[in-house]
Amino acid sequence: MSSLAAPLPATATTAASPASHEDRSSFAFLAIASLFFVISGIVALLVAGKLQMPTLLGNIAWLTYGRMRPLHVNGMLFGWLLAADMGLAFYLVPRLCGVKLWSEKLGMATMYLWVVIILGAVVEIPLGHNQGLEYAELPTWLDVLVVVAWLMFAANIFMTVANRKYEQMYVSLWYIMGAIIWTAFVYLVGNFATLFTTGVNQANLNWFYVHNAVGLIFTPLGLALGYYFIPKAAEAPLYSHRLSMIGFWSLAFVYVWTGAHHMLHGPISQWLQTVSILFSVMLMIPVWTLVYNFFATMKGQWHQLKDNVPIKFMMTGTIFYLLTCFQGPMHSLRSVNAIVSKTDWIVGHAHMAVLGAFSFFAVGGAYYAIPRMLKTRLHSQALANASFWLWLVGGLSFFVSLWIGGFLQGLQWNDPSIPFIDTVKFMKPFWSVRLIGGTFMFGGILLFFWNLLATWLHRSERPAETV
Repeated sequence: MSSLAAPLPATATTAASPASHEDRSSFAFLAIASLFFVISGIVALLVAGKLQMPTLLGNIAWLTYGRMRPLHVNGMLFGWLLAADMGLAFYLVPRLCGVKLWSEKLGMATMYLWVVIILGAVVEIPLGHNQGLEYAELPTWLDVLVVVAWLMFAANIFMTVANRKYEQMYVSLWYIMGAIIWTAFVYLVGNFATLFTTGVNQANLNWFYVHNAVGLIFTPLGLALGYYFIPKAAEAPLYSHRLSMIGFWSLAFVYVWTGAHHMLHGPISQWLQTVSILFSVMLMIPVWTLVYNFFATMKGQWHQLKDNVPIKFMMTGTIFYLLTCFQGPMHSLRSVNAIVSKTDWIVGHAHMAVLGAFSFFAVGGAYYAIPRMLKTRLHSQALANASFWLWLVGGLSFFVSLWIGGFLQGLQWNDPSIPFIDTVKFMKPFWSVRLIGGTFMFGGILLFFWNLLATWLHRSERPAETV
């Protein structure tokens, strides 16, 4: 920790032998995350289908849109993405520290508790046990278990770092440790502090949580993966460690203030609205530093996009991250916000962040790490490429249809001569494209899951890969 611009440790370019790392908890987290990815994808298709056919699945209470939608959201955020990020953190942190994970037993206990949490959500949310707050739907007893699991995860990571062989720390460690601290604060505010407030104050706290769940939980974890796996998969040194630290500290300073831009033109203080706009625009600093760093790292390596699946996912995730973080500052401007706020434009934007940028980072990391954990080769490069193209084509169809439809929807909402029901009917073709695009994405998810499962099932049939 003595240098902010620490050089890349030897383990980040020529990592230790897989025999020195058990990787049990890392693999277990990635396995259950991939399974929940498929389940959440099924729920997503049902939700998208109900937008087209409201009578789909009849009047069964636990299959209604109002219960399926939060189940899908929590499944994607916590069942898939956060679990995958935790598993990949268990993979890369020991390698960047030159030691084994502090406790594989604690890692496995964390994974088992996480499974209990997700299964609890699968039961509680469809039953209607919902706190009624965006991203914070879980009942309090499950929130308590999340806190316990996060403390277990944090202890394992921090103790591994404390026992590291290498004194200087690579930027991925900074992002992971930052995410652990920020997540603790953000989650406590969003899921506990909100219970003691009402009205506008509760809305302020909720949007602080919602926006920072993306910005201070999934963003730093996703960027940690990018900073590790892009140089590793490309076999090229990171372009600039100084830029990486500028990106880290600017993200830490800027992002926390941006959540209120979802409440512009609402009953909140003008100064708070203005502050959220200013800091939202300042997000371009960490974004551009990261994107430039990743692209410069790939200089002379772009030919690898043809056959290198992890690089293909990682660099596409980088582009999605750039687009996401260009949209955020733009829709924080009052004139733009007056059109797109609360429309399907926001839905497309949010899905590109979670299922575009950060899921692409996680999938790329899994495609790189799992064969090396198992000392084998990936089951099928062809399936991996197919999963990429299905995901990319489906995702672009999904996101772009909602951006266009949502913007036009917002213009109609601002025209008092247009009945609201007509704006709903207007969106049906865009929702059809969303369903088709989502089906393509689900196909990519299925291929990803099957590829990893087959890699595990046939691991003994292929020669080992070095880590």
